[in-house]
Amino acid sequence: MSRRPFVRPVSRTRWYFKHPRYLRYMSREVTCVFIGAFTLLLLCAVERLSEGQAAYESFLAAIGGPWSALGLSIVLIFVVHNAISWFNVTPKALPVQIGEGFLPGRFIVAAHYAVWILISLAVLFFAGVL
Repeated sequence: MSRRPFVRPVSRTRWYFKHPRYLRYMSREVTCVFIGAFTLLLLCAVERLSEGQAAYESFLAAIGGPWSALGLSIVLIFVVHNAISWFNVTPKALPVQIGEGFLPGRFIVAAHYAVWILISLAVLFFAGVL
């Protein structure tokens, strides 16, 4: 009888391809890298804004090209993917108990989507788009 238990070998780089749930988890985690890069870009914009109007306008000119628009579109896609995947996981992370039972998950998810739409409409309204 062997004293060493069997340990299944696990790939260090491709373990998340084994199950769709792991792949969804990793796709959500990878989006955070792009969201973090966009956050740094916004911090640079605020810094340039604090330096004056000329510095901020040069910053806007620097990110005004087609490659920046493509990059920001990709970031938007990742942000939407991240938000949708987190909203769909919310009923498991935040169960709402009512008496002895729990609120069905579809109501929690629907409330998150409704608030997201309302906040988006408010931002568009105050930005002058609507």
